[in-house]
Amino acid sequence: MAMAEPEFSATGVRIERWPRSLTRAGQVLIKDGRLALMTSYGRVIESAPVRAVTAGRPWFAGDDSTVATLNGKRYRLTMGQRSRRPDARALAGRFLEAVRGAGGSER
Repeated sequence: MAMAEPEFSATGVRIERWPRSLTRAGQVLIKDGRLALMTSYGRVIESAPVRAVTAGRPWFAGDDSTVATLNGKRYRLTMGQRSRRPDARALAGRFLEAVRGAGGSER
């Protein structure tokens, strides 16, 4: 049986949980109905079923940032932080679409 492809995957993501940064080169992965926030070494910071996740764009941050709430904890995700990716804004949009598409909610 083949493993399902991830619905969303991004590396080089700055993951913050106010007021501190947890990683500047983390990974965000949506696969098999779960959203996982991981360090650059693959250690899971937080994981939750996507249908229980709330995500949106914060008014106080740039277009490359989103805020996701997993298990009652809010995380700020800045896409392409490490590599200054020119497509970081589009990547943030794709993340929000993947959350919606997998049953999560948007604020």
